[in-house]
Amino acid sequence: MPQQELLKSLVEALDSIKRPYFITGSIASSLQGEPRATHDIDVIVSLLGADIPLLEAAFQHPRYHYDAVSALNAIRAREMFNVIFVEEALKIDFWVMKDEPFNNSRMNRRKQVDALGIRFWVSSAEDTILAKIRWAKLSGGSEKQFRDALRVFEVQAGQLDMKYLDEWAANLGVE
Repeated sequence: MPQQELLKSLVEALDSIKRPYFITGSIASSLQGEPRATHDIDVIVSLLGADIPLLEAAFQHPRYHYDAVSALNAIRAREMFNVIFVEEALKIDFWVMKDEPFNNSRMNRRKQVDALGIRFWVSSAEDTILAKIRWAKLSGGSEKQFRDALRVFEVQAGQLDMKYLDEWAANLGVE
């Protein structure tokens, strides 16, 4: 199963449980900037404990490695858990939505796109840039994250909301 099929499975699962989500990380920056290889799909999603059986049904063993207990703990703590597609060693990182101003803004600004033959929600270009720069700073200066942000900025430059970027860069301490 290539990554595109894994993304399709993820989108179908999230659409079936009707929880707001958006794709972020390298998939988003590849769509909005310069494509690059990645072995994971990052998704920010608003999940409840009641969603565990539905996720379990969508990502069944032995094809997937999915730990329902880890997922439930992550949902309760508003942290991250993952699902691994065993045959290809591809991973979905589920970042459980935290009630924070930046995350709320990102969810409100997400865009629905048709890409890779799939219709799904993705982070806005501005939020992809901000998140990548923030992650670069938090990880000690990751050049890969910074380069992703720069490529999105270059490709999307004429369409970016610069006021939004400036305000959130200051709020996040990444100006």
